[in-house]
Amino acid sequence: MKTVIIIAGPTAAGKTAKAIEVAQHFDTAVISADSRQCYREISIGTAKPSPQELQAVPHYFINSHSIREEVNAGLYERLALDYAAEVWKDRDVVVMCGGTGLYIKAFCEGIDNIPAAPTEVRSAIQDRYEKEGLAWLQQEVQEKDPAFYAIAEIQNPQRLMRALEVLYTTGQSITSFRTGNTVQRDFHIIKTAITLPKEQLHANIARRVHQMVADGLLEEVRAVLPYRDHNALQTVGYKEVFDYLDGKLSWDEAVEQIIIHTRQYAKRQLTWFRKDTDFKWFEAGEGLLEEVKGLIKT
Repeated sequence: MKTVIIIAGPTAAGKTAKAIEVAQHFDTAVISADSRQCYREISIGTAKPSPQELQAVPHYFINSHSIREEVNAGLYERLALDYAAEVWKDRDVVVMCGGTGLYIKAFCEGIDNIPAAPTEVRSAIQDRYEKEGLAWLQQEVQEKDPAFYAIAEIQNPQRLMRALEVLYTTGQSITSFRTGNTVQRDFHIIKTAITLPKEQLHANIARRVHQMVADGLLEEVRAVLPYRDHNALQTVGYKEVFDYLDGKLSWDEAVEQIIIHTRQYAKRQLTWFRKDTDFKWFEAGEGLLEEVKGLIKT
């Protein structure tokens, strides 16, 4: 039976190295499940696999798109299924590795087809949020989409902005596009996840951010300044440097903010994946390869 081995977990936990080890054992490819590493223009701030790692095994969904393109979970579902089918022509196993929980969920279970918003609508909402803050966003959603507000994570600005995007674009609540139907896939899914003790994960995050700075993060962000309103750049590691370039933060403050926000992101990733009890967790990835070898007789 065709099988996908998913290796998930928080940022800086060591997923990439483990995915390459597993893919090499099964002589197969890795499909990235990272919502930012697909963009060609941003490599340092997204902690892409190194050129050596990319050469070690074939990778899909790395450097596959431009930040000018709209990439979302619906598109990812279609692409990842196509990538897997391509690998399965010659292999029985494919590895999926990444920390974008919604993309992994879309691949495993399907996703509702929620309309994308035009760039100008998204930019207008983003600008208003930046000027007036979370309180405005909450009030706007509460007044205009009370059905969604009643069930929303009201402290999560990205979710609230997405609801407004759909409302302004279609005139309908985002809830009207959600069916909650789970698609039954015709392949075997093995869900694994890597974690680390909190102190070690935080140390890895700080070390990685300082390495990004040394590798030229500031120059990378300057190069994409013309596209700063694009969705791909509304993210940790880029927003803080934009604030530095706007004079809102000193450089040291910007770097410290990236570390803090990356820790917060890692915590959200852990929360997301732990909600899915099908994931089996491995500290530092130890024992993961042996586990999946036992589940797949080659």
